[in-house]
Amino acid sequence: MQNSPFLTHPHFTGSGPDLEACSGPSSDLSISTLADITATATAHRSLPRASTSSTSASGSPDDTSSESPDWPGDSVDRTLNDCDAPYSHYRLSHRPDSSSYSSTWVGAAPPFDSDDLPKIEELDEHEGDIQRIQPADVEAQGQSSAASVAVPRKRGRPRKHPLPTPGGQAKVTKGRSKTGCITCRRRKKKCDETKPACLNCQKNAVVCEGYPPKEIWKSGRQRMADAARTQSMAVVPRGLPLLIDGIETEIDRRFLDHFVYGFSRVLTLINDDSNPFKEILLPMATQHRGLMHSLMCLSGSHLSGLDPEPKLKERKYHHFHRAIQDLKDNITVRSSRTTGVSEDTEAAPDTHQEEELLVEDPIIASTIALSLNTICEGETNGEYRPHMDAARYLLLSQQPRNEKFRQFIVEFFQYHDISNALTSLDRRPAMMQEGLRLPDFVPGAQAGNFLGVFDGLFNYISQITQLRDRIRQRFNEGYEPAVDYQTLSEAVQIDTAIRTWRTSHDEETPNWYLAQLYRQSTWVYLYRTIRPSRPSEKISQVVEDGLAYLDLLPQDAGAYSIVLMPLFLLGCSAFVPKQRERIAQGFETLKSYSNLRNIEPAFQVVSRVWEVMDTKTEDSWDWEKIIQEMNMDFLIT
Repeated sequence: MQNSPFLTHPHFTGSGPDLEACSGPSSDLSISTLADITATATAHRSLPRASTSSTSASGSPDDTSSESPDWPGDSVDRTLNDCDAPYSHYRLSHRPDSSSYSSTWVGAAPPFDSDDLPKIEELDEHEGDIQRIQPADVEAQGQSSAASVAVPRKRGRPRKHPLPTPGGQAKVTKGRSKTGCITCRRRKKKCDETKPACLNCQKNAVVCEGYPPKEIWKSGRQRMADAARTQSMAVVPRGLPLLIDGIETEIDRRFLDHFVYGFSRVLTLINDDSNPFKEILLPMATQHRGLMHSLMCLSGSHLSGLDPEPKLKERKYHHFHRAIQDLKDNITVRSSRTTGVSEDTEAAPDTHQEEELLVEDPIIASTIALSLNTICEGETNGEYRPHMDAARYLLLSQQPRNEKFRQFIVEFFQYHDISNALTSLDRRPAMMQEGLRLPDFVPGAQAGNFLGVFDGLFNYISQITQLRDRIRQRFNEGYEPAVDYQTLSEAVQIDTAIRTWRTSHDEETPNWYLAQLYRQSTWVYLYRTIRPSRPSEKISQVVEDGLAYLDLLPQDAGAYSIVLMPLFLLGCSAFVPKQRERIAQGFETLKSYSNLRNIEPAFQVVSRVWEVMDTKTEDSWDWEKIIQEMNMDFLIT
């Protein structure tokens, strides 16, 4: 074979497939043909260079670029072109595993006609990185950058969020939101998180249960600090202490207001600011918890009669039990002091006595308040007895320290103690027993919160009670006559004292009318004691005059607070039906004024006495026995 000068090109050396490409059967091409190829290649050197690509002749799916362009000429031309020195960078290599060849452009542009531009295919989504590949010698040849061919833009809308690059960080799947409302989370629905109620629940007509409280993440150290702070705060009291012991709730404040502005005026004649329950007992109760419980129990009993609210009764019983417990505790402490400090008392008697006197006044006042509580409750089974007995014992064993309190409590006790003897067979006034010196405490007739005690009228009532006991005893033993000469002589003396008795109150005043009513009822009590139980003009006249004085009392007068006892005596002596009607009206007026519930059982006894008068007139004399037969035991004060 004739050697061509082309085959001895100084740039071509080596062996293998490349040498075979230049020394094959195509090497006998004519010089003109080579000149044409060279001219054509020179004309196309100024064309832009395509991106480096690798084309597989077999169209394998591993190809990363579009199909190779159809160049002018056949495979021989490409082989010869490859052998040319200016195109020595283009190599045609044979794949040992197939019959295809792969061509790679490393240097200048391939020899193709300017009219036959290769078709540029749109890049697939996975081939986006090819656009960023630039030729190796673009920067070296700045003049070819202006003539570079722009890659057409992909069709369709651009992606708002471009896909991640292959091999990048894997997409993290987001968990479900925990900020939705409770209803949507339970229903496993998407919540729009509208506050305060989401629109999704409103649209579906379900009740939105709101949103769970936000939990702030805290470290272990912070949680331990919060727990220690909570534990320390639990020891610190959160509320303010009580201003006054015994006044603890809103109901207690109602009891206090009712005691000050309403209830205290129905307990004595005085219904202004000088009322001893407000002026003496209430200030004392602020320093003694037990007395405050007793007063609040007393006020609660009266208020619960006006308002049947269950909470009032419940709170009233609370104060009652606390008052009783406080009395027991004080008596126990007093007893232990008396027995345990007997030896020390001889060394320092004044100190021991001073300690006892500091607590005695509130204890006595508490027993009196609890006895009044039985009147407010309308109890008829002798519930007042232990409280009156305790007050009697304390008054006789320990002299009250406060002078004003001593005057008030002695008058109070004598009034209720003497009145109690009018409705019982075994209760007799303490002033009638030997060794009891209660009258020594009386300061004078001008002082008085209860009528008839300090001015001497109740002394006559006590003497009449003694006469009744003697006459009843003689009658039960069968003595004739039951009223002997000694009883008549004493009765005449009492009658003279009643006629000459004068009250310290000014004339033509409500208290003066009340004093005349007491005087009439005391004389009726004397007459019904020594005279047989039958109608008479004398008794009818005295009852009529007493009812006249009752009618002169104003409906809102403080005198109505102690009208029950004289009204009861007039009622047990009313033989005339018209007088009974007026007495019944007097009970109703008294009930509307004071609302004390012992008024109703007192009227029941009077009604029973009237029934006995109309059937067995002689038996109506002993109303104490009638009360006992009715199984009733109460105070008529």
